[in-house]
Amino acid sequence: MTENSPAKKTVLFDLHIEQGAKMVPFAGYDMPVQFPDGVLKEHLHTRSAAGLFDVSHMGQLVISGADPAAAIERLVPGDIRSLKPGQMRYTFLTNDTGGILDDLIVTRREKDLFVVVNAACKEQDLALLGEGLAGIAEVTELTDRALVALQGPKAAEVFSRFARDIATLPFMTYREVLIDGVLCFVTRSGYTGEDGFEISIPNTHAEAFCRKLLAEAEVRPIGLGARDSLRLEAGLCLYGHDLTPETTPVSAGLLWAIAKHRRTEGGFPGAAVIQAEIASKPRMKRVGILPEGRAPAREHTEIADLDGNIIGTVTSGGFSPSLEIPIAMGYVPLAFSEVEKKINLLVRGKPRPAVVAKMPFVEHRYYRG
Repeated sequence: MTENSPAKKTVLFDLHIEQGAKMVPFAGYDMPVQFPDGVLKEHLHTRSAAGLFDVSHMGQLVISGADPAAAIERLVPGDIRSLKPGQMRYTFLTNDTGGILDDLIVTRREKDLFVVVNAACKEQDLALLGEGLAGIAEVTELTDRALVALQGPKAAEVFSRFARDIATLPFMTYREVLIDGVLCFVTRSGYTGEDGFEISIPNTHAEAFCRKLLAEAEVRPIGLGARDSLRLEAGLCLYGHDLTPETTPVSAGLLWAIAKHRRTEGGFPGAAVIQAEIASKPRMKRVGILPEGRAPAREHTEIADLDGNIIGTVTSGGFSPSLEIPIAMGYVPLAFSEVEKKINLLVRGKPRPAVVAKMPFVEHRYYRG
């Protein structure tokens, strides 16, 4: 897609317009940034009840072949081969310098892998996977399916009205479910820190199903604005902001996503760089930040030590509707990464006091079973 190409529309575009959405360009798509309730109310509604998000712009892929799990491990540091059918794992594509090219979710099914990638990286990922797995696995994009997320403490209660026994599905697991006779791919996952589900459904049935969900008293439509503030409160990274090709999993605080045997054995792009960083500690580290006062510290805000030396940058920042204070994430040298460490944020050239904070800012409420 070129810079002047018209924005793509998800299959739910007309429903968003009908619901009064304010649409904005995002990753090549026209997407709802907010609905008439506004970002603040949408955010708090998701934390208290259930919010419905259109994430159909993201890439849904299937990797098939004789041993797709072994094949994809050539490109990601995650332990995919140990997954049993129905289990899923967060991982990332890495480059030769250990940087993150994209973060993704890989689900092992009976005969293949179901993979969800970020919208902005979709074409890049398809090319990279196609080239890297050529001759050993086949990569197929599922362009005929929408993807929606139902998130919040009442998500399971609502979804149980449409899918039998779904409430007992544990976090980070997968099930194929018939909804109104239509085969849906359901995962107990999401990117809000709340309990919830992501539901892959054929394009032809997506709007009708979303209308049924929105007819439930607990459910409201939620836009990208609240999705961003929710994931920030949950301390979750946004690709292209907190994660980039220059960011390693170690500095991003994502070492937990690399199994110990993969750290030792390597066998993925950038393994030697990541192994060296594990051994010697990273130069920079992603941290939570609590600015003093009420004004948020936005992305690209410079971070300084108390002597005025620039030491890092804010990568995500905004106002927390749940806590009613500004919160942020950014990268600082290891020596400044301890919780309660005092730092300054340079806003319009003036230092504003802040402290390094523990993440997540708001406790995760995933259903573990």
